[in-house]
This record gives sequence, structure tokens and C-alpha cells, in this order.
Amino acid sequence: MNNSTYQEAKSASTHLETHFKNLITSALEKGEQKVAPAPDSTTIEAIINVAFWASLRKEEGQSPKISIAFLSPEEAEQPLSFGVRLPFNTDTIVKLAPGIERPGVHLAIWVENSSLYIWGTTLKVPNYCFVLDVSEPGLLVVKHRRLHGFGKYTNVAVLKGDEVKIIDKDCGTAEDSPAIVTALLDLDSPCSWNDGVNVLIQLAVSMRSHQHGGILLVTPPNSDEWRKSIIHPLQYPVFPSFGSLATLMNQSQEEIGQLIWQSNLRSEVENLAGLTAVDGATVMSRNHHLFTFGAKISRKKGNESVEKLLYIEPIIGGEAKEKFAGEVGGTRHLSAAQFIHDQPDALAMVASQDGHFTVFSWSPKQQKVQAHRIDSLLI
Repeated sequence: MNNSTYQEAKSASTHLETHFKNLITSALEKGEQKVAPAPDSTTIEAIINVAFWASLRKEEGQSPKISIAFLSPEEAEQPLSFGVRLPFNTDTIVKLAPGIERPGVHLAIWVENSSLYIWGTTLKVPNYCFVLDVSEPGLLVVKHRRLHGFGKYTNVAVLKGDEVKIIDKDCGTAEDSPAIVTALLDLDSPCSWNDGVNVLIQLAVSMRSHQHGGILLVTPPNSDEWRKSIIHPLQYPVFPSFGSLATLMNQSQEEIGQLIWQSNLRSEVENLAGLTAVDGATVMSRNHHLFTFGAKISRKKGNESVEKLLYIEPIIGGEAKEKFAGEVGGTRHLSAAQFIHDQPDALAMVASQDGHFTVFSWSPKQQKVQAHRIDSLLI
């Protein structure tokens, strides 16, 4: 193994070894068979170290954006296998990066006699497979494939320069944690393409990726109560409500299993998420009917202004803290917090231009607005 010169690789590797071993051991005890092997801390440290320094290099003016998966050739399904073993080092990764940067493609590596090597690429990896994404220079995300292989991979740790964020699943065990947070933490995760929580996750990822910032308000179905918290007249009303996404979600299981249905769902998600880039809030019901976009949020008549809320980041050390609403973010965050204060049955999702993402919901237990900062789960 290469000696680690990226110090955070050593500090994170011990925790990550324990996490993956516990995860895989638990799965095997439950009778699961197709699960990936758990890398040890030395292997994890070496992978992170090489990936970090490779992320700071450029090939033809471009920084590498790749996904690295730890699995043997025998564990992959229909992999693209190289005829020779390639050394796992920064030079090789930078050279290969332009050819493997497309979403869903993993650079496959394995270890033998204490040496890591690259043996090919693969589109499919086993359950709980150790995956490291090089997202941008100096930014690495350790994640794994969900047990049932569905939906966004589950993030385990985010390393950005000298900052290390280890995801803490316990942050999602509170009874009033919003479903989107528990799903991203792989607690009671969605199990079907047309699960409403999964669609919210896809919308969140898409909102974050367009980098314009935005607000998505998710309201109870068959209710116009949300209108009392919006300035009228609406600048961009949608009438009748736009229900293409809802129609897709209500189709039969046979249709949902088809690739064309999944492609149509992605297109509808991109369409709706794109509207959140318009200044103001996009309003959608929980059963996926779009009512308006570019709407201005106002305090509900007769209600007080929101002052304090609970701020939670689902990482180790990110336990709930009471903060003034203005401390959490700018105008978008403050207006979203006010909306939830006035409409406690709703959910507000706020994307910032800098990549931060916050979910606002009401805590019946604490009788306060709670703000979950979840960008570390969406990268």
C-alpha cells in the first residue's frame, strides 16, 4: 500500500472499516447472500489517499470526476475487464478519468498481496459495495449501494480538504424526522420506483444540481391551506394543476418495471425541479400535482414570525441545536421556515446556489420548526 500523505485518510479509515464490517455482518446474519466484501482500514486509507491527490490533478485542463468501486472481478456482473492489471495510483486514474466519468460507471479495483490494482470497469456492484466518488478537486464521498440496489447510493462520509463529515444514522431515528431524511440515511428506505419519498430524493438531487438555488413546498393533497401563506395574485399559476408526474406514479407495477417508464419519470423530475430555479417557491402536493412556481411566501395572517428553530445536520457531532431562524441561511431559508411554522403539515426543501440543501419540517414533539441540513447526504 502507498503511504498516506493525506492525513484525513487515516482519521476516517478506522471508522469506515467498522461501518462496513457491521453493515455487511448484519446483512449476512439476516440471510442476504450477494453482499460485497468489507475493506479493512489499511485498504480504505490507501484508496482515499490516492483518490484525493488524483482529484487535484488535471488532464487536458479537466479535473477527474470518477467513481471507484472495491470488488473482485468474480463479484461483478458483466464487467469490462482489462487484459492487464493497472497500478492504482494518481497517474493511472488521471489518464483513465476522461473515459469513465459518465454516471453509473465505476472504476473497479481489488487488492492482492497488500497491493491495490485496477482490473476494469463495471456498471453494477454488489449490495453494500464500498464506493468512493471523486466529485470535484479535494471533495471525496464514500458511499455504498443500497441493500436492494434501488435509488441513490447511501453516503457514509464526505471528505473535503481537511474537513471530514461522518454520517450519523442516529440523527434519523427521531420519531419526527422527515421521511426524506430517514430514507437518505437508509432507514426504512424506499423499495419501489414509484415511492413518493424516492421521488422527493430525486427532486432534491436535481434541484441541487442546477445550482440556481430554489424552494420546493410539498403540501397535503386536496388542501388549499397553503394559499394563505402565499402572496396573491400568483405570478405563475398552473391551472389546472399539472399532474404528469402523478400520472406516472399511479401506473401499474408492470409499467413501472420498464426502462421507458423510468426514463419518463426522470424527465418529469428534471422538468419540475427546473422550475424551482425561477425566483420564488414552487408548490407541489404530496401526491405530485404542481400548482404554481415563482410564488412569494408571506407570513400567514394572524400568525407570529418564526424566531427559533432546531438545526440538525446528520453527521457525527451534528445533533439538534436551537438557532435563530436567520442564522440558518438567507431569505430563502427564512421564508421556508416561516411557511412551515404557518403550515406544519407541509414540507419545504431549499437548495442554495453554493450546494447546501436544507429540509424544513414541523416537529410535533418539540413544537418547533426543524431544519435538516442534508447536502452531505445528496452529494
